[in-house]
Amino acid sequence: MEELKKLRKEIDCIDRQLVELLNERGKIALKVGQVKSSNNKAYYNPAREGEVYRNVISYNEGPLKDEHLQNIFREIMSACITVQSGIRISYFGPEGTFTHLAAIKRFGTSRMLLPVKTIPEVFNSVSKGLSEYGVVPVENTIEGMVNATFDMFVNSDVTIIGEEVIPISHFLFSKEDDIKKIKKIYSHPQPFGQCRNFLEENFKDVELIDAFSTADACIMASNEKGAAAIASEVAGRIYGLNVLLPHIEDFSNNFTRFLIISNGEKTHKTGKDKTSILFSIKNSVGALFKILKPFYENEINITKIESRPSKKFNWDYLFFIDVACHESDEKLRKALKSIGKYTIFIKILGSYESAAKNI
Repeated sequence: MEELKKLRKEIDCIDRQLVELLNERGKIALKVGQVKSSNNKAYYNPAREGEVYRNVISYNEGPLKDEHLQNIFREIMSACITVQSGIRISYFGPEGTFTHLAAIKRFGTSRMLLPVKTIPEVFNSVSKGLSEYGVVPVENTIEGMVNATFDMFVNSDVTIIGEEVIPISHFLFSKEDDIKKIKKIYSHPQPFGQCRNFLEENFKDVELIDAFSTADACIMASNEKGAAAIASEVAGRIYGLNVLLPHIEDFSNNFTRFLIISNGEKTHKTGKDKTSILFSIKNSVGALFKILKPFYENEINITKIESRPSKKFNWDYLFFIDVACHESDEKLRKALKSIGKYTIFIKILGSYESAAKNI
């Protein structure tokens, strides 16, 4: 027991030093905020945060894992940014959605996270200055593009400044404790699609009802007898539901990509960048080939290409592509200049550091 007391005293001493050092960091962060304010610089710098994470990992000699230190420093930076300025982040909520988890992963819990009801509301909040940043889902490895997000980029002036990719695991929750009592299941259309086979096999005769979000589904299930919800483990815990069945998604390799948007903000080049571009092509023979060829000629890797109806004319499409370079790169400028004569319009949605896990 004496040895245990000694070890605890050592921990108490280290904790005291940590508090002192964290407050020293906070004081310097305040000075940084003052410099940024006097120079009209944005308080949040995603490239700088990425640099801090890389530095921390390079210092790490264990026994803490890299991901543990990254989580700790995310909260440290979140608190320091809050000391500098009250940055507001809107996200497709409510609390407990996967977008909420992505917002926490990017910004930490100390910043002001504002849930809104719909994806368009996130875009509007950012474009009107009601929040400095927004978090929206853009694609899932199983269900593909989130069309509401894609459509909002067409007429919105927001820019993409970052992305997060998180693993998706769905749980079946209810106030009931027996799956035989379940008469209806609530969830967002995306989770229903990602659990399609499971539902066909186990709940073929149960009514499936769309909700605005997985968190809304939990709220409805918590207020009705015989109702269940498909949502994240966190959402079920927040809304006090019982776990009926865990990990009900059809595929284990299930990830969703989220975009971080701002009102016209630009990011610095990091060397690990991605640029998202939206364009519409003229209706002519070989037009898409002519569009893609300059990217090949300039050795630019297109990591994604998607098309969506423009909703203006029949059989008229918009294309969304991601390329592995920064918009300031000369090779991308040359490629975009070459395709100008084949497009009706081109819109760079933003350049940002690519997430560590690509989809």
